[in-house]
Amino acid sequence: MLNCVAIDDEDYALQIIANLSARLDFVRLDAVFSNPVEAIAYLNSNVIDLLFLDIRMPDISGIELLRKVNTVPMVIFTTAYPEHAVRGFELNAVDYLLKPFSATRFEQACNKAQTLLDLKKNQPRERGEDIFIRSGYEEIRISLADILYIQSAGNYLQFILKSQKITARLTMADAEELLKDKPFTRIHRSYIVSNRRVERVERTSVTVNGKKLPLASGKTIEGFRL
Repeated sequence: MLNCVAIDDEDYALQIIANLSARLDFVRLDAVFSNPVEAIAYLNSNVIDLLFLDIRMPDISGIELLRKVNTVPMVIFTTAYPEHAVRGFELNAVDYLLKPFSATRFEQACNKAQTLLDLKKNQPRERGEDIFIRSGYEEIRISLADILYIQSAGNYLQFILKSQKITARLTMADAEELLKDKPFTRIHRSYIVSNRRVERVERTSVTVNGKKLPLASGKTIEGFRL
């Protein structure tokens, strides 16, 4: 369940978010605010999972508002101005909804937020040898021993296993957090490899299961020397 708050200077926009949230059984909208001062006070005294936040408001921008929040939750930016999208994603927003957005697009954004929340809450089980990944509407159990490497593919990640590929709407930072303290190394902005699956390390590449992957300058892998 996602505990959410919505902030927008337009009441009708808040009503749309409330109506769409009510359709999703995993979303609970705890509060809505058109007054940013009241919103900041609420956020600094309550723990929430997800914030629906308008970027362009008359008294304070959504980005400025986040700077006044002690603990920033996951954020889905909502706005009628597409030029703010890049800045929103630079701040690691879960998603960016351009008004007017559809119920389907709203649900997609909320599903991504739920996936990220699940990743934070679901600690690896069985002595840390398994992880759980949400792919579409399914949660899939993956053995760490089966992972060869992870590759960035636009807004998604591909988990390349010995016998299949699993696609999840995650970032590389999400994957690094999920695999923290595990024998995996981010070798390039687009690749994370299983250290135990590395067959060869060269100056500009790493070989995993017979496939050469790019190695960023200065990266090292435990157990290998250039």
